[in-house]
Amino acid sequence: MSQRVRRILIALSAAVVAVVGTAGPGHAHGFASTVHADVSAHDGGRPHTTVELEYDLLVVSAADAAHDDALFRQGTAAFETGDARGRAAVLDAHADAVTGYVTDRFSLSSGGRPCTPRRHGGFTMSRRDGAPYAVLGLDWTCAGGDAPLEVRSTLFPDAERYVKGTKTIVTYAVDGLVGSAALDAAHPSFLIDQAWYQRFWEFFRLGAEHLLTGIDHILFLLALIVGSRTPREVVLVATTFTLAHSVTFLLAALGLVEVPASVVEPVIALSIAVVAGWHLWRLARHRDPAGEPEGRVGHFQLDRAGWTRLGVVFCFGLVHGLGFAGALGIEAAWSWTLLWSLLVFNLGIEAVQLAIVGLLFPALAVLRRRAPRAGRRATGLVAAGVAVMGLTWFAQRITGA
Repeated sequence: MSQRVRRILIALSAAVVAVVGTAGPGHAHGFASTVHADVSAHDGGRPHTTVELEYDLLVVSAADAAHDDALFRQGTAAFETGDARGRAAVLDAHADAVTGYVTDRFSLSSGGRPCTPRRHGGFTMSRRDGAPYAVLGLDWTCAGGDAPLEVRSTLFPDAERYVKGTKTIVTYAVDGLVGSAALDAAHPSFLIDQAWYQRFWEFFRLGAEHLLTGIDHILFLLALIVGSRTPREVVLVATTFTLAHSVTFLLAALGLVEVPASVVEPVIALSIAVVAGWHLWRLARHRDPAGEPEGRVGHFQLDRAGWTRLGVVFCFGLVHGLGFAGALGIEAAWSWTLLWSLLVFNLGIEAVQLAIVGLLFPALAVLRRRAPRAGRRATGLVAAGVAVMGLTWFAQRITGA
């Protein structure tokens, strides 16, 4: 084996180990939360916000921050019974603790001067992605004159060790400005008069970060790469995956399609194992994974196996799109601004996906051409590791472990 081939093999192995090694034994995404906030004008132009937070996380966090054991006990009991009115009643009974927790971590300011919040009405309940959410209305008094509003959110995680991270999705319609923004720990605030490209950059970055931190989606893409025989095939497979997940991502993020995460997440894990297992099956049958299509070749120079694989990838891509939408967690009414935000989020996903394909497949193609046996071993090892990981996640997500 030449020195160049050895370097390529080592680089590929290191990349795979780095990816797989970051995957813990539990849920691939870890526990994350999404907060939804709507900012509008109310009562003579004063700002009004409607903030939606996961009920159980809010109860635990607010009770811990206020040292309110009664809130924890009553809120937990209401969560377990599934009584929406009972949950809202618990929050109303401990309104000062809960509202204080939220307004300490979610705020508006104008001209650098903080706005003063006041609770508007009682708590109500909603559901997002199958989880109960608490809805809190807030009126704000701002002394900053005509200065643009700044929205800031540091909600979750605070001292919560079980929360991986939180996104706060903000939609706003204030002073003739309409738009949306995504906040997280690295980017906790924004001005509502920010330029369109700044808002879109936030969603592009959010999409890119989601794919980079979504180890299950990366492993699925890795399984597609090692199982592709030719440059044409990897391009078609990546394009098929993109088209499929883009369709369901947009439909689900706009609230037009809803599938429980308890269904989506196990199927995503199963898709990883199936696509990786497909390549192992071909190796077991002594098929050359780097060879040209076999038998009758149709459109796009694909044989029957190639077209079948595209069909499987398309079906699984539809499910992955639901997973992307669940991560973003937007269920707002239709608007062109929202649509563009969703498309830019998807572009962030695609940019990372293309970068991974562009880096790994050429190196893999060189290895297969210069050392076919080493190429088969390398892709078989990768596929086996990916398949085991996918089956492990599938079992964990089915059993709730």
